Amino acid sequence: MPEMNKNRCPAAPGDPGRPGSVQTDSARAGGSPRARLEEPGGVPDRPDTLAGPRVSVADEDSRAPAGAGYLQGRLAAYTADDHYEALAERFRPVFGKIAARAVERERTRTHAHEELRWLVDAGFGLLRLPADYGGLGARLSDLFRLLAELAEADPNLAQVWRNHFSFIEDRISATRDETTRRWLEKLAAGTFIGGGWTDKDAGAGEVTTRLIRSHDREGWTLTGTKYYSTGSNHADYNTVLALTPDGEQAVALVPTAQSGVEVRDDWDGFGQTLSGSGTVVYTDAFVEDIDVIPYATRYTYQSQYYQTALNAVVTGIVRAIARDGVAALKARRRAHRNNVAEEPARDPQLLEVIGRLVAHAQAADASLKESARLIDAVVAAERADDEDARAVLAARSQDAVEAAQLTIGEHALTAASIVFDALGASGTSAGLALDRHWRNARTLISHNPRVARARLLGERAIAAE
Repeated sequence: MPEMNKNRCPAAPGDPGRPGSVQTDSARAGGSPRARLEEPGGVPDRPDTLAGPRVSVADEDSRAPAGAGYLQGRLAAYTADDHYEALAERFRPVFGKIAARAVERERTRTHAHEELRWLVDAGFGLLRLPADYGGLGARLSDLFRLLAELAEADPNLAQVWRNHFSFIEDRISATRDETTRRWLEKLAAGTFIGGGWTDKDAGAGEVTTRLIRSHDREGWTLTGTKYYSTGSNHADYNTVLALTPDGEQAVALVPTAQSGVEVRDDWDGFGQTLSGSGTVVYTDAFVEDIDVIPYATRYTYQSQYYQTALNAVVTGIVRAIARDGVAALKARRRAHRNNVAEEPARDPQLLEVIGRLVAHAQAADASLKESARLIDAVVAAERADDEDARAVLAARSQDAVEAAQLTIGEHALTAASIVFDALGASGTSAGLALDRHWRNARTLISHNPRVARARLLGERAIAAE
């Protein structure tokens, strides 16, 4: 096996091929772990977790014997991913609180500033940090699955984290130099990162934002206008793509709390209205020397990361559609005269619709997990400096991610439409806000063109030997 690069950030416990315990501190800068959750062993005493509405075996079968709770524990011993569950159980109570007011926030266009801090305080931002910075030992696949759970509660808030976790991936993949140490400390302390990658009114791939040397301070000034600046209205710093005086692309970490940064809440898409994806105007914004990073050094699997983060949010939406469809049908009291049962929740045709929603959620979840598993493999090969394996796995993971984008998108758009077939006209009530699922999913799916991704998959399939 190739010799490990000793300058790289060490892989956190729980990365592929690196079994270990899961730290559960929500440390701030200089903080030490308060507790450790060892990976559960034996028979877990918790419900099995499946895609779609979470129901116990006893609920699924009303004829379950009195000892079904014990049987449930035995089933979990065969089916549960203990490493993931140990992480997820930490955050599920917070996800539940976030979900409670998600519809109200969307209806009133109220950004989830408080809810974001709940997640930061619970240690959500520590998931992928190295263990010596208080990291929780999450695999990248764990992160994507948790983003899907968060998106089931609030897809806007889940998308807000996309640029933040991308910057973490960049730093844990980099050499452990002064810049990396500085930012790992800031991230462990709860600093939140937004993005600024697309220049407004520029051509495809064109970068018009400029970095120049500051005339009166040791550092740089940055000027330009960015759009699709997801997470910027929550951010302490934005990662901004810019050109240096010699024409090289660089990523500048720009503090947002300065007069040269104007964050506008002007995202006008019909979905994901609270993702903070609008305009940020930079006018001679100051950037420290140490916070300008050559773009060429970025982590190699960023394409797979960015698309899978979106796929995770869409997967969460499909799960939310199934959840809301079940709840709405259970609450429905009046049957249409052409229905075959007086009680809607016992109508076999309506139950068929619910079954299809559950199937869509389960299929989306499976696509997400498989593509994320392959990205874990890319990370493991890169950490081992096994370039031959990394190159092969990178190509496979890219195919899997693009295929998942297509399939998860289809599941979302279909589910968001057919859910109304189980509910009748009452399902269109503004109070239920079920239309938000289609709007949010359609907006995310439009982020990268599905038709182009399908063509690329087809080209590679035909060209394969």
